[in-house]
Amino acid sequence: MKVKVHEFTMSDVDDFEIYVAEPLYNWEKSEQGQWIMANAIDTPTWHSGWDSNTFQNKVTIIADLQEKDLTYFTLKWGIK
Repeated sequence: MKVKVHEFTMSDVDDFEIYVAEPLYNWEKSEQGQWIMANAIDTPTWHSGWDSNTFQNKVTIIADLQEKDLTYFTLKWGIK
């Protein structure tokens, strides 16, 4: 099941892909990120979109998890 596992916002920058790399890397090295990387069915993907309410880029990380892993994730970190 595909589920949103992390989300953050970034201000509008000239080269978005360069600036988004650091927070993505930091999340991947966190306890939650390491667990997702180890337990996701496929490599998680990230998507970005413009949030017109805050005038910032919203970045969402999506992972495909088995039902038992989704249950563990939800109990430990909750669904965002």
